[in-house]
Amino acid sequence: MSRIAVSGANGFLGWHTRCAIEGLGHSSAAFRVGDGFSPTAAASAIDGASRLVHLAGVNRGSDAEVHDENERFARQVAEALRLAEEPPPVVVFANSIQAELGNVYGEAKRRSAGIIAAACEAVGVEFVDVRLPNLFGEHGRPFYNSFVATFSDLLARGGTPVVEGDREVPLLHAQAAAAALLGTGSIDDHLVPMRVSSVLADLSRFARDYAHGTIPALESSFQRDLFNTYRSFDFGIRQMIPLTRHADARGSFFEITRSVGGAGQSSFSTTRPGVTRGDHYHARKIERFTVVRGTAVIRLQRLFSDDIVQLHVSGDEPVAVDMPTFWSHNITNTGADDLYTNFWINEIYVPEDPDTYPKAIPV
Repeated sequence: MSRIAVSGANGFLGWHTRCAIEGLGHSSAAFRVGDGFSPTAAASAIDGASRLVHLAGVNRGSDAEVHDENERFARQVAEALRLAEEPPPVVVFANSIQAELGNVYGEAKRRSAGIIAAACEAVGVEFVDVRLPNLFGEHGRPFYNSFVATFSDLLARGGTPVVEGDREVPLLHAQAAAAALLGTGSIDDHLVPMRVSSVLADLSRFARDYAHGTIPALESSFQRDLFNTYRSFDFGIRQMIPLTRHADARGSFFEITRSVGGAGQSSFSTTRPGVTRGDHYHARKIERFTVVRGTAVIRLQRLFSDDIVQLHVSGDEPVAVDMPTFWSHNITNTGADDLYTNFWINEIYVPEDPDTYPKAIPV
């Protein structure tokens, strides 16, 4: 395990980068810049790290705020880098493709890159300038991080987003951006140019299908990531999907999963009373739990959050619960008899690439 220092760890890209670090089996050391900056605390976080990733920045505000704050953050990182007894061999700056456009934000990012590059040269370490396009992903901040977050939030709440100034934009999922920053992936392999109106059309289709619990057709990894982004907003509003039960003298029947297209795999488990299954999370998979007999509690915890969601479910009134990506989850039999649970995942299990990361939820 290695330690990776991160500024801006509490932001949208910061959270995704910490998730990616967690998935690699490494640890992250966050430090503050701005008003809460402490040179000694920042130097301590940086000292001995295998990599420093500078993410903190300001992209909205007055021209003066955008210009001054981005440069201030860069100077603080440079100061901490010079103070560290053992600076990391690689320093990565999350720059923007706008650095080439000459606007206020782009110019601030360009100048920030120069400040950090000079500090890297002074202490003899490698500087990597990663120019990121428009990012989207789970748990973005509506009306701030991305139009994808804004559209997803509005649709999940029953609103009607409107496209203003339709254009083609280069889109990159935040996990692909994190991989590029951590040196484990390439931006070009995952960059998708899309018109804003096309993104809204996809998200609207997802919202219509998923309102009834249907898994929409996902024809590419980009659409899967876009759907998982939408699901992160839907889960904040609707955590259990009701299922229609048909009963007569013979017994009862209910449909568990309807998937419009693509692969999928179903499985079934029995769980002894008091036993817990799970305690892991997924970075890409869509996983659905449905209890068909017995009673249970499903517990979910978003990575790097102390809040735990608890959902009490029963086979007498079956519901579907879809696990959001980057949320650890488990299920515990709370009844006196065996628990019967149906599991569905949107892809066939591959042992070499299971997309299953152990992460226990505190009791």
